[in-house]
Amino acid sequence: IAERTIGYDRIDEKGIRVGKGIEWSFRKYLNGKDGKVLKQKIAKGQWKPIRDVNEVDPQDGYDVVSTIDVYIQDIAHHALLKQLEHYSADHGCVVVMETKTGHIKAISNLGRANDGSYYETQNYAITESHEPGSTFKLVDLIAVLDDKKADTSTVYDSKGGRIQYYGRSVKDSNGKGYGKISLARGFELSSNTILVQSVYDSYKSNPKQFVDRINSYGLNKPLGLLIKGEGIPVIPQPGTNRWSGVALPWMAFGYGLSVTPLQTLTLYNAVANDGVMVKPIFVSEIKEWNKTIKKFDTQVINPKICSQETLDKVHAVLENVVKKGTGSKLYSKDFSMAGKTGTAQVNYKDKSKLYYASSFVGYFPADEPKYSCIVVVHKPNVAAGYYG
Repeated sequence: IAERTIGYDRIDEKGIRVGKGIEWSFRKYLNGKDGKVLKQKIAKGQWKPIRDVNEVDPQDGYDVVSTIDVYIQDIAHHALLKQLEHYSADHGCVVVMETKTGHIKAISNLGRANDGSYYETQNYAITESHEPGSTFKLVDLIAVLDDKKADTSTVYDSKGGRIQYYGRSVKDSNGKGYGKISLARGFELSSNTILVQSVYDSYKSNPKQFVDRINSYGLNKPLGLLIKGEGIPVIPQPGTNRWSGVALPWMAFGYGLSVTPLQTLTLYNAVANDGVMVKPIFVSEIKEWNKTIKKFDTQVINPKICSQETLDKVHAVLENVVKKGTGSKLYSKDFSMAGKTGTAQVNYKDKSKLYYASSFVGYFPADEPKYSCIVVVHKPNVAAGYYG
């Protein structure tokens, strides 16, 4: 459990020192120092110490204290495993983060082996930067509300479930649209046509305003984790060769850009944390027995991602996704949750290689969030179901 995040530090078959995860990234604290003792060679190839004391005493390594909670980890690991097996998926990840501190309480990364079993392979949550699909619509909602371009009650026409930009179509997953509905309802139902129109109409004359907001959340660069191997996000910037006429509408429903699952979670966690965006952390302190050598405090990436008025509206809409939107299968009257589903097409340029990445990201309890969580399942068997 969590094997890939705990990691390792070892000498490989070529004699090269290699490693991954916490153990590799914190090796300077963990390793300690070898001692030295003087010995004299005597008969039959034996050695005897010259003195009773070491010339150089060995030093124990320090203890590295991870943020992972073994009970939450156990639940997260087995819940992910169950879904991967049920949907015969290729791989998936789950991360549970403590809202206020950014402490990662559970992280599981499971990939399928040749025999069909699942094991901790690569750290997908940290390394895999991909098009997120509909979970990115949270950025749309925050932006148009905060920039006073529209309100949750603003009505848009889904135009039969298909709209076109520069000859390319944006379609709703139900194939027929939702008639005329409010922005809030469009978000709850994850309507591509509604959200894309909202962003395109608001920012087509000044796309930089929209992209600058994404950049202000740090989504255009790695989080700067202490664990190595973080995936590189890609956010097209106006005025560069990555930018085109369809860049803005495509970003609005989570395409043409890429972020890691942990980056997506960091944004949702900021909404849960009353607008304070904190950096995910995996290690809380370094200790020598019971003495603290170094503490890793919570780091704030953005002290307030948007106005309180916007946050209040976003909280209500995210809660409604679970109550009466695409996340309604999760709804429980005894346990409040808020969040957003995502179903992204992967390799869509080559239809023979097309598959889905299904996700859910949110926080709980909805009114006093304690934890945020993301789950991403790659390449589920379409016959078993693939919607986030």
